[in-house]
Amino acid sequence: MWVLILGLVLFLGIHTLPALPRKRHKLFRRLGENQYKMVFTAISLIGLVLIIWGYASVSDEDPILFDMPHGLNHLTMLLVLIAFILFASSFFKGYIKYGVRHPQITAVKVWALAHLLVKGGDVAALILFGSFLAWAVFDRISLKKREQIGLVKTRNFSPNWLHDVAAVVIGVLVYLGFMFYLHKFLIGVPII
Repeated sequence: MWVLILGLVLFLGIHTLPALPRKRHKLFRRLGENQYKMVFTAISLIGLVLIIWGYASVSDEDPILFDMPHGLNHLTMLLVLIAFILFASSFFKGYIKYGVRHPQITAVKVWALAHLLVKGGDVAALILFGSFLAWAVFDRISLKKREQIGLVKTRNFSPNWLHDVAAVVIGVLVYLGFMFYLHKFLIGVPII
């Protein structure tokens, strides 16, 4: 369990830096842009590997606190599809991004909630997906505050529906890749 928690601290901790503009700016100034990005990426990757490894190592023997209601698998699959499309839309200037404003953060919230619907009864799942959900809520609140003081700008583009088409196509393709192969390969849990 400690490997999972260490991974979450590293991954979510480094992703909390943008919500702390003074600390981020100090670090950015001290390291420089390239070094900051390298450190950010390295810590993120190490954290992600530890999260996957830690969760895989405890999920089989993890105590179940309560059973989740049956029949939520299809809802979970739909929510995860929406999360993939939202995540993809963050890289395009379409109406989805324009309307949602922060599609990556929303995607994390939807993804975490979806996984809690089917795995939320065991301790490791509550820690993993609950941590991501809590972080995403915190980050969204922080983004709203940073928008209000002008540190972050959203909707500074004219949306194009072709960008939405690209986001949906890419989101669906990556979702299918995860559903049929990547989830089992990376996480060790087959979906289909």
